[in-house]
Parts: sequence; C-alpha cells; structure tokens
Amino acid sequence: MRTLAVEVLDGPDKGVRAEATSETLSVGAGEGNDLKLTDGTVSRFHLELTRDEHGVRLSDLGSTNGTLVGDLRIDKGTVPPGSEMVVGRTRLRVDDGEGTTAELYAGEQLNEMRGRTKTMRRLMARVGRVARATVPVLMIGESGTGKELVARAIHEGSERASGPFVTVDCASLAPTLIASELFGHEKGAFTGAHRQHLGAFERANGGTLFLDEIGELPAELQPQLLGALERRRFRRVGGSSEIEVDVRVVSATNRDLRGEVNAGTFRLDLYYRIAVVVLKIPALRQRTEDIPLLVEHFLREAGHDGSVEEAVPSEVLASLSTYRWPGNVRELRNWVEATLAMGESPELMDDLSPATGGDCIQDRVVGLPYKDAREAVLNDFEQRYCAHLIEKADGNVTQAAKVARMDRSYLIKLLQKHGLK
Repeated sequence: MRTLAVEVLDGPDKGVRAEATSETLSVGAGEGNDLKLTDGTVSRFHLELTRDEHGVRLSDLGSTNGTLVGDLRIDKGTVPPGSEMVVGRTRLRVDDGEGTTAELYAGEQLNEMRGRTKTMRRLMARVGRVARATVPVLMIGESGTGKELVARAIHEGSERASGPFVTVDCASLAPTLIASELFGHEKGAFTGAHRQHLGAFERANGGTLFLDEIGELPAELQPQLLGALERRRFRRVGGSSEIEVDVRVVSATNRDLRGEVNAGTFRLDLYYRIAVVVLKIPALRQRTEDIPLLVEHFLREAGHDGSVEEAVPSEVLASLSTYRWPGNVRELRNWVEATLAMGESPELMDDLSPATGGDCIQDRVVGLPYKDAREAVLNDFEQRYCAHLIEKADGNVTQAAKVARMDRSYLIKLLQKHGLK
C-alpha cells in the first residue's frame, strides 16, 4: 500500500519529518496528527493528505489560515508527489513514503457487510480487529454508505454480542428530545412526561450504543454526553440519583468532526473520547467493482430467484459503475427494488442539484428516505444562500457574516463545504 512522507522545509519545526503508516497523513497542531507542528498559526486539525492512483489528495480541514500551494489557497484538490505547500508559517513538502502492507479480509461478507474490492476487504479486516477490542469507534462516511451495518458488525463480533444493540439517530430528533432519548426522564420531568422513560444508555446496558450522525448533537448536550462516557454514570432528566451503566459507544457522522472542532461547534475533548479508533466508510463510487455483488444480494433479498440477467441486463449492470451514486448503497438498494417492482430499470438522476426548467429540488427528493431528502434540501439551501450572500458582500466574508448575523468561522466552513470563493 502506498504511503506518504512529509518534511518541514521552513518554519518553527524545520527539519522534522513524518511518515504515515497508511495512505493517509494528517497535519496539525493538536494531538493525534501524524505530523504535529508547534507553529501557532497552524490549526489543531489543519490538513489531511491521501495517496491514491491520481497523486496526493489534499483536504484542508476548515483551518483558520488555509493551505497554500503556490499562490493558490486549496480546500480540496490533487497535487503530485514532491509538491510544496504552506500552512500558517510552515512550508512543507509531501513525497511518497516507503509503503506498507495492510491486512485484507479473506471473504466477501462480514455479517451484513459485503464487498470484494480491496477497499472493503481492508475495512472488514479492521472491523474484525476493532470488534474484539473495547474502545469507542467513530465512523466517517457519506449518508447511505452502510455505517449502521458496520456498527452492527462491530457489535456482533464483540464479547457484547449477546447484549442489546441500541441506535439513536441524533439527526432525526428535535434538540429538546435528545437528552430524554439518551438518558431517559422521570415522570413529571417536563410537560408531557406522563411516565418514566428509560433512555438509550440504560437500554444498551451490557451491549452497544450506536450514535448515528453524532455531528448533529447540540452544543449544550455535548458536555452531558462526555460526562456519561467518562464516568459511565448519568442522571435521567428530572432525576436525582445516578445510574451506572456498562456501554460501548460506536458513533457515526457524515462530517469530518475535526473541521467542526476547528470551527468551535464540536468539543475537542468529546472528539478524543469517541474517536479512539476512526473507520472511514467508502462511498459507493469508490468501490464500483462491488456493484454486481451488491445488486445480486439486493435482488435475492427482495425475493428474486431468477438470474441477475433477467432483472438487470448485463449492459445496464455495466452502466451502473459510471453513475456517481450520491445516495450510495442505500440508493442502489432502492434502485434494485424499483427495478423489480416496475419490471424495468428506473432512470438515474445525475445529482440532487437544483434543476433547470422550473424543476425544484423538493420535487426531486420526495421519494428519498427522510434523512437523505433532508440533507439534500439543506445542502441546496446552504449553497444558494451562501452564494447570494457572498456575492452581495463583494466577496468580503466579514461583511457577509455581519449581514447574515452568523459566526464568521461558520460561514467560512459553509463556503469551503460548497466550493464558494
């Protein structure tokens, strides 16, 4: 497996060199980075570099001072090995490392996870190893990539397999209800609390608690969650006595929480607590060779007992690898089910961006699951709003933030997210 090495050419840490043990290398001033810098102008989590077949993928993690390659500030892009870049007052050069090896899972299925690509077999091998440990796990991946299946595989492969597996979707709950769902409440704790309610921590005692979309957790609840994880005790809403539990927490998000930490919207100490092991779940477009395997699985799951060719002709199956699959594996499952129901392959939309000709995104997402539709509409709103806002402010971010009455660092994060300058 290809690896990367970074050397500090100029700055407070001149001469320091770091080589990653995988294809990804992180740079920043905080603990946990492959290259930790003492430069005070470098963000805690500043930059991530990934080696692939096209070169070195650069991802700025919402840093304060940005990442410069030449005269260009780059949020995301690909550069060749040997390139130099500037972060804060530090100049770096990234080169190929010596390379390393990675374990691959021997089969094509681990619990409900399926894949024959090296990417997925490597992930399944890591899942098998981390399942046998007891540490918290954070999964990062786009919506629809199967993060809950990975969480279940971790649970089923652990010593807690005979215990409960409880899921809390932090994105689908109103902020006022999340505390009650996590920690429970006593009768009369608030209006409508007509009886005692056991929260997810109590229900998951002896097993695994899966916190989906943990990046949506309100700031005011983050200290409570951190306290429960550190002390393994908590109080129900409206309660006075502490309840002790034995729970392993597995979390998931479609955001890179390191950027949220830089922006001040996610607590650093909570991030370190939940991200002892980080698993990156690949998007379907990064593992298109798995599509035939997944299509056959979804056909069988839907009750089709004929050949794959009968339901999905070979030319249609081959064309699926050219589609970007914004909804990932969940969208592929829906496509297979629609194909069986209609007797023909439904047309795939290129993206969920606003369409021309009077069509609107709300009309295009009504058939999607709630979470996917919500995310698509929100992304569309953010892109439109920020583009209009920054245009009216003539590119002045500070002025735009004042007009919008929003935090400047959060506006910068949104502009970076949607590729707006």
